Parts: sequence; structure tokens; C-alpha cells
Amino acid sequence: MRKNIFQVVKASAAAVIISLLFVLVFTLIIQFCSLSVGVIKPVNQVFKILSIIAGGLIFIRGEKGWIKGAVYGLIAVIITYLLYGLIAHSLSVSWKFALEILLGVVAGTVTGIIAVNIRRRVR
Repeated sequence: MRKNIFQVVKASAAAVIISLLFVLVFTLIIQFCSLSVGVIKPVNQVFKILSIIAGGLIFIRGEKGWIKGAVYGLIAVIITYLLYGLIAHSLSVSWKFALEILLGVVAGTVTGIIAVNIRRRVR
């Protein structure tokens, strides 16, 4: 049980850190290129999904990957949403946030399933 919790915490932390690194690089790109403001939200969504995938592939092992994936996907989305909101000085909860949560849970679930099955085949 403790091992599973530690995997979820590590995967969530990795997803948040990777997401923040993506945003940092993207911010630098925005500074040097003239990009539309409408591009920012979709790109951030892609960053969140890629971060969730990376965190799961790195840290999820063992059994019940779909449960671990769903939990760390949920945690990662909530933390990144709060961090992005704090950075932008704007926190608002709407139906779009519910869609973000659903997307994060689905991405985490699929990644968790893949991660535990990749590990099994490698052995």
C-alpha cells in the first residue's frame, strides 16, 4: 500500500514539474515570437497531458496501473490548475475545469495501464 502511494506521489510530482518546465520554455518562446493569445490554452492542455504521460511512464509500476493512473492524473491536474491560477493571479472554477479533470484522469488511467504492462514485458 505504501509503495503504491509513493508511486502516485512521485508520478504526480513529476507531472507537475514537467508541466511547469514546459510552460517555462513556452513562455520564453512567446516572448520571442508573436503568437496569438488563443494558442496558450490549448498548448497548456497538451503540456499537461504530455506531463501526465511522462510521470506515469517513469514512476508507475506493479499492478492496478489504471487506479494509480487515475489518481495521479487527478492530483496532477488539480495541482497544475492551482499553480497556473496562482501564476496568472486568476483562479476560477467552471465546467472547463471539470473537463480538464476528466482529461487528466483518462490520460493517467491509460498511461497507468500502459506503464504496468510495459514493465511486465521488460522483465
